[in-house]
Amino acid sequence: MAEPTHRRSNSSESYNRSDEPLYNTAQRRVTVRSVRSLRGTLPTNSGVILGAGPYADREKLSFIECLKTILFATRINALLVFVPIGIIAAQLHWSPMAVFLLNFVAIIPLAKLLGYATEEIAMRLGDNLGALLNASFGNAVELILSVIALKEGKIDVVQASVLGSVLSNLLLVLGFCFICGGYKFQSQKFNMTAAQTSASLLSLSCMSLLIPAAFVASAKEIDQTANIKHLSYGTSIILLIVYMFFLYFSLKSHSHLYSSDENDSEDEPVLPLWLSLTLLLGVTIVVAVCAEGLVDSIEPVAKAWNVSEVFVGIILLPIVGNAAEHVTAVSVAMKNKMDLAIGVAVGSSTQIALFVTPLMVIIGWIIGQPMTLFFHTFETCVLFVSVLIVNYLIQDGESNWLEGVMLLAAYVIIAIAFYFYPSQV
Repeated sequence: MAEPTHRRSNSSESYNRSDEPLYNTAQRRVTVRSVRSLRGTLPTNSGVILGAGPYADREKLSFIECLKTILFATRINALLVFVPIGIIAAQLHWSPMAVFLLNFVAIIPLAKLLGYATEEIAMRLGDNLGALLNASFGNAVELILSVIALKEGKIDVVQASVLGSVLSNLLLVLGFCFICGGYKFQSQKFNMTAAQTSASLLSLSCMSLLIPAAFVASAKEIDQTANIKHLSYGTSIILLIVYMFFLYFSLKSHSHLYSSDENDSEDEPVLPLWLSLTLLLGVTIVVAVCAEGLVDSIEPVAKAWNVSEVFVGIILLPIVGNAAEHVTAVSVAMKNKMDLAIGVAVGSSTQIALFVTPLMVIIGWIIGQPMTLFFHTFETCVLFVSVLIVNYLIQDGESNWLEGVMLLAAYVIIAIAFYFYPSQV
């Protein structure tokens, strides 16, 4: 998805070079495109050589070949058939259940395409601009869903979706990485410094939610609405500044912590820049349309399933934007590339907590929606315990399958708790 900043390899496993995934830095979401999948989409007589020489000297793909590369680079794109159906369902006012499920499935391949386009553009912009673009669009689907829900005044859904994205990546994705990697390897090592940096930043973001909750709990007899808003605005600005410093830390001053000695020359753009930009803009618009239908149907679907909107936001919505990356993290963990797997899971959580959440507060401030960093005590405690567990498990720089079981058990317990969590508290 961006100009790669590769991680230090700690694997003694030997595998074919063509099977090696293309990836980027730890603090961003990762869209993996294997060279094998791209080669499979290109005609044998195209004259295009992936991974050999400067891409500027290659024979350019025709428009049809570019479309074939986009559509057939991953099997997830088969779900694109649900995109027009989901949009039609929303426009014709089908049942809320049908609208929700169709758009739910439709956004999954769109998220993959969005990452694909971002990666192509970023690789042509160079290290700094590419990394910045990748960091900005790293969680674009979650950002679009949150903005649409915020615009419609669904503050609980916005807070639930950002919290759910953090929990899903920290517990569900990381848990599966530890289990699947531990199935093939007795123990797996990773860069402890880089992982602890992201985990520490998560602890900082967790503190930013604990303070407003404690603030309200300490003065229940007084209406603290105005003070909580001002506290949230100030804290959000500070978190965004910290996130900028983190980008500089990981991409510039301490980039060696996120780099490797390997030189993956095959990580080069395939699509022309104009097509990548068109794809990025077009997919963003389509995601927004599908997300609007999805958000509008949340309330009736929650009532039909007899669950709270908070459960839908925390457990179901994170699947939409992260499904492709979930598969990515597990697949690289099974190749003993735990630095990359940790980067996908913990890094994405860091971006949601330090960038998306405070940005939603600022956007709410601008458009007049009372989005704050005050989460209910139960939600705040769940996040605190989850971050604490992950910090404990990664502090030794090693992972095994039992640690994965612990993380999955924690996620299931949380899911059960939120299933019975009341809509109004």
